[in-house]
Amino acid sequence: MSFELAHRVKNLPPYLFEKLDQAKSKALARGVDVIDLGIGDPQDPTPSHIVEALYEASKKSLNHRYPTYVGLLSLRTAIADFYRKKGIVLDPQREVLALIGSKEGIAHIPFAFVNPGDVVLVPDPGYPVFSSSTLFAGGEIYKMPLLEENRYLPDLSIIPQAIAQRCKMMFLNYPNNPTAAVAPFEFYEHVIQFAKKYNIIVCHDAAYADVYFEKRPFSFLEIEGAKEVGIEFGSLSKTYNMTGWRIGWAVGNADIIFGLSKIKTNTDSGVFQAVQEAAICALNSDQKCVDDIRKVYQTKRDVAVLALKKAGFSVSSQEATFYLWFRIPKMFNSSESFASYVLEKTGVVITPGNGFGEAGEGYVRISLTAPLARIEEAMRRLSSLCL
Repeated sequence: MSFELAHRVKNLPPYLFEKLDQAKSKALARGVDVIDLGIGDPQDPTPSHIVEALYEASKKSLNHRYPTYVGLLSLRTAIADFYRKKGIVLDPQREVLALIGSKEGIAHIPFAFVNPGDVVLVPDPGYPVFSSSTLFAGGEIYKMPLLEENRYLPDLSIIPQAIAQRCKMMFLNYPNNPTAAVAPFEFYEHVIQFAKKYNIIVCHDAAYADVYFEKRPFSFLEIEGAKEVGIEFGSLSKTYNMTGWRIGWAVGNADIIFGLSKIKTNTDSGVFQAVQEAAICALNSDQKCVDDIRKVYQTKRDVAVLALKKAGFSVSSQEATFYLWFRIPKMFNSSESFASYVLEKTGVVITPGNGFGEAGEGYVRISLTAPLARIEEAMRRLSSLCL
């Protein structure tokens, strides 16, 4: 017997990180000492006080039952308090929703508002789930190029009026994955004006909001009028080295939060309450551990940037995220060919930029989540390429 996939699945491009895993597995099978600088998955441990909070919470029999769909009120209050420190006031009951990681919320939000044929504005290059979730909901993707000459900000003025009038939703992500760009205050003001003019829901992915170095990036919700048009997705994954814990949030416009919660109550049963209690501990505790994590990434960034520049790569020191995004050498005709060459010659996994969208062609992304010693070794190997 054979079973045909649904069109929504057949039309999906291969998920970027599945392809990277396959290439990595083949190299490992050949006995290569692989250094994975591909996926953005922190390898340093979660702070011990958060782990201890999970351990204690996991011993409570109450936490072994179904959790609440929208998250413990105590967690939603902790998230609201976290935002209050940025000057953003949120109602924990109506404007905060717990998620099984921000990816889950991003994947579900189009189902709440996008009808077949509606347009969704998606950054290119960008997190692949923005596009896949749109396709699953039957939406039509309109790509917003993020170009180096525009500081990796979409130019809303070039979006055709006919597209804008059909648009239901816009995805944004700053600090940005994969480019590591940071958005200025004025950009968000322009986005809000645009969204109000065309009645567009803005979904801002702020998963890297607390991975910064010199200056804290703006939250979308800090800008006047933002809550009228959109929501922001947040995550503990990158901030506290908790990617495997699967917990995040959506905050902002109450009607949008309600729509997303309607999808969640029909598709999942919420976040394990012991993990929610550990998240409360993370948000309410002294944030020195976050400062320490940032310092580690800054050291890794400085080491990598210096080594890459010495090796002849055109790379700049990024303000935020744990990624480096830079052009491939001119003798290579594609991002994928360069990434394949690097893996073959050095055993270092890097991410081809075209995996994030057509506008990412000609670039690669390096993740700085491996231990410092492995990053230093990876830089030595890359420096030996003599390009």
